[in-house]
Amino acid sequence: MLTRRGTFALAGGLGAGLLGRPAIAQTRTIQGLPGTMVWSVYDVGSTGYVEASAIADAFGRAFGTRVRLQPSGTSIGRILPLKQKRVSHGWLANELYFAVEGLYEFAAPDWGPQDFRTLAGRKNSFSVVATKESGITKPADLKGKRMAYAPANSSVNIKVEPILAFAGLTWNDVQLVQVPSYGASLRALIEGRADCAGAAPAAAALRELEASPRGISWVQLDPANAEGWAAAKRAVPFVEPFAETIGAGLSEAAPAWLMGYRYPMITVPADVSGDEVYALMKALAETFDLYKAVNPIMPRWEMALAGTPPMDAAFHDGAIRYLREAGQWTAEHQSWQNTMLKRHKALQKAWAEFLPEARSRNLSEEALGKAWGERRTATLAALS
Repeated sequence: MLTRRGTFALAGGLGAGLLGRPAIAQTRTIQGLPGTMVWSVYDVGSTGYVEASAIADAFGRAFGTRVRLQPSGTSIGRILPLKQKRVSHGWLANELYFAVEGLYEFAAPDWGPQDFRTLAGRKNSFSVVATKESGITKPADLKGKRMAYAPANSSVNIKVEPILAFAGLTWNDVQLVQVPSYGASLRALIEGRADCAGAAPAAAALRELEASPRGISWVQLDPANAEGWAAAKRAVPFVEPFAETIGAGLSEAAPAWLMGYRYPMITVPADVSGDEVYALMKALAETFDLYKAVNPIMPRWEMALAGTPPMDAAFHDGAIRYLREAGQWTAEHQSWQNTMLKRHKALQKAWAEFLPEARSRNLSEEALGKAWGERRTATLAALS
């Protein structure tokens, strides 16, 4: 059964639908697949929680596997158990990028760049959403416009930066309208206090914007604009062009070219057994037919989509072994992998050298974060 605190998910359904339903007998086995797993996931009600629930249910139905979901509403709450190996897998969003890069709350003495690897991740999309009346349709149109901005929402803000960079812009080129939260940023558009904000198309508030007199428009990023995409990827390496059809103002008949990224990403520590990772990849692929119809987004877990770069961290070797055998790992994918591994290693080495220096100077938390940010920037510049 699934509860907020996370008990075992057996076969039979999702969320409350599991209550009182018997487990379905195991039908087959996969060598190396653990009989019991614990997955760290986003809070109850999130899309990541629902997706993990669906796949946990499929594993139970197919293999008799018992999966416990451990939800948390904070980045540290999802990643700390993974670091300590109190959970077997994390179903993560951009906090994975923050963790492997040592950013924000991970720029702290007990953290620094972490050594994590991905297995697979569902394709998702993001862009800047605007009121139709603003006339904003492309990144260059953002210059001088009122952008709703929640300072503490690092996950949204980190994804707005490559959209600005696509047109050679920065935060200094827009008028920031400070708001307390993600939800408040979207309300600011509906209420006419801002022209645009970073958003995922599935946000419920956007349906209200779409139906309002202000209308809805998405900043589209031309997939043929190589220079723009190169600039976006210099800002963050985990983005790609993506034609979105699901969400407010979008449909199969009226798709939009937005910025693709991954959420959730199945994540493990780098030193986890390759055989165990291989087995989970195999289970994920073999149970696809059992979970693909749970909601419109689940078909994106097909391995040909979910098992490809870019991700917020490099792939695990066990995942690559499965993808190679499935004929889905290309030379281009391996080139991306090599670049990411080099980046991870350089940042981990830089942190190992930086931290003793920072401690000897008795830096405050804020000063340490600023000093590490400068060291990180210099380290990455040396790689390019």
